[in-house]
Amino acid sequence: MTGKTATLTVGDKSINLPIYSGTLGPDVIDVKDVLSNGYFTYDPGFMATSACESKITFIDGDKGILLHRGYPIDQLAEKSDYLETCYLLLNGELPNAEQKVAFEKLITNHTMVHEQLQFFYRGFRRDAHPMAVMCGVVGALSAFYHDNLDINNPEHRHIAAIRLIAKMPTMAAMSYKYSMGQPFMYPRNDLSYSENFLHMMFATPCEEYKVNPIIAKAMDRIFVLHADHEQNASTSTVRLTGSTGANPYACIAAGIAALWGPSHGGANEAVLKMLDEIGDVSKLDDFIARVKDKNDSTKLMGFGHRVYKNFDPRAKVMKQTCDEVLTALGINDPQLELAMKLEEIALSDEYFVKRKLYPNVDFYSGIILKAIGIPTSMFTVIFALGRTPGWIAHWLEMHSAAYKIGRPRQLYTGATQRDFVPVEQR
Repeated sequence: MTGKTATLTVGDKSINLPIYSGTLGPDVIDVKDVLSNGYFTYDPGFMATSACESKITFIDGDKGILLHRGYPIDQLAEKSDYLETCYLLLNGELPNAEQKVAFEKLITNHTMVHEQLQFFYRGFRRDAHPMAVMCGVVGALSAFYHDNLDINNPEHRHIAAIRLIAKMPTMAAMSYKYSMGQPFMYPRNDLSYSENFLHMMFATPCEEYKVNPIIAKAMDRIFVLHADHEQNASTSTVRLTGSTGANPYACIAAGIAALWGPSHGGANEAVLKMLDEIGDVSKLDDFIARVKDKNDSTKLMGFGHRVYKNFDPRAKVMKQTCDEVLTALGINDPQLELAMKLEEIALSDEYFVKRKLYPNVDFYSGIILKAIGIPTSMFTVIFALGRTPGWIAHWLEMHSAAYKIGRPRQLYTGATQRDFVPVEQR
């Protein structure tokens, strides 16, 4: 507590509310005493509500800051790797050399899934959306790992965290292989996390598949840049589900379901849909004119961000990665050419610069994933894979201290009490 209080005056009643200070960010007013005085607070979308205390991630959208355990995201993306970032999110500190090797080995040794899980995939239609499959399969892990799971036991929680991070790329690749009618590829212990994922995605039993190191690096960066993003919709869903004492695999499945929404995890897929609608470079001027027309509903996808009011700190690293991938692959794709032209306009046009509509992480990640050969239906699955350590870190944090079951209140505007009328009298 800061020792400061805020006073809420309602009619002739004054309510003193304590004020708390975090290590970063604005002070927070504790409003729980409002309830004991007969009132609720009203905050649609929880835009001004802190529902928890956390030490994991800090965001300052106005300044374009994103910190994981205090480390800037651009430093982690450029100097670290995904599994090291996972360790940081889970444990609060970066690992030393010995801890890093041990953690990587632990994850590698748990990438295989139970053989019977493949039969679960066969229950889905071949054309099922991969996110629908992921919701079901991740939730189904609770049927395989439930006998010795006590969420009140720290060791059991740690085991669940390792299993989820290790098995998510295997299950994601299996969802893709199933949709393609290709055989599942087993994980390989001699490959890195990102190399293994690409191998399981694109290899077949027919011939040897060699992972391009530039593509593997790009994939690793995509995972790092999506690892956590504070109390967003899917993370809040994981915490809310977890507050009931639900199985951790069910909690992560709930997070995947929330991420599936186009307003959350489907943004990079929306970028490519926008490019499809534009068509080619010759129609770009007309599209830009419609975006600028306030009477037109045309939206520019992949530019600006709800949280970041200046620039997305992840976008700079992602742009660099995008350039590296396109150069390495030498792809001559009209859609990618269109995307690069759109980027050029947005970074130089006064209309977009004035409104700070800079390309965000979704713009570049969509281009990279397309260049790699990953279909748009898999984009949100990639996002879910990368976000898993963030979800599980928040779940672990919540269960490591006292917490209450989530129970938001409402402003009721329905009918007042009335008596039931038999059907023949209505």
